[in-house]
Amino acid sequence: MIRVLIADDQVIVRAGLSILLDSAADITVVGEAENGREAIRLTTELRPDVVCMDIRMPVMDGVAATRIISADASLSSEILILTTFDIDDDIFAALEAGAAGFLLKGADEDTLLNAIRSVAQGDGTLDQRLTRRILQEFVQRRPSTPPAGVRKPLPSPLTDREIDVLQLLAQGLSNAEIAKQLFVEQSTIKYHLAHLLQKTGARDRLQIVLWGIRTGTVNIE
Repeated sequence: MIRVLIADDQVIVRAGLSILLDSAADITVVGEAENGREAIRLTTELRPDVVCMDIRMPVMDGVAATRIISADASLSSEILILTTFDIDDDIFAALEAGAAGFLLKGADEDTLLNAIRSVAQGDGTLDQRLTRRILQEFVQRRPSTPPAGVRKPLPSPLTDREIDVLQLLAQGLSNAEIAKQLFVEQSTIKYHLAHLLQKTGARDRLQIVLWGIRTGTVNIE
């Protein structure tokens, strides 16, 4: 069962998301927060698998809360940003802060549920309507400091095959699709992903891709 915490300052949004998520057989809502500070407290107390985090909230916004949660090594909760806004500085700040995914609130039910499942599994997710735009913009910004959710990379260089996998990850391909592209078994891709997580110090697939962009290892055309 995937345990979810909802953080949003609007009661009606929290109520709607709670009803929707609880309707899924494999997802349960364990708590609701109305601001970032409360989201941090409840994440520490309840230890959810996924926090559905709004960005613009009073007291403390979702970016600051994401940064604090992601930087806490004792917490394994993944952050899925849910926002009504398109690409703006707050989205990039949230990704830099260590968010595992980003989805527009207008996404349909199946997209939202699958995004939560993906984030819970450590796969990360980006709204498919905006993924390429986000990554291209991220290349232009090319931040010089690592996000809160990424530790200092180990000195081990990536192998050629790991770079191949990383490049395909940046295209948004699943394990099965990457395996097909490289003519290997899915178990081999999982093996390479485990090594990429270790070498980059990233929390999940999305943060691996952002690490690749930041270091110039990944090329986004």
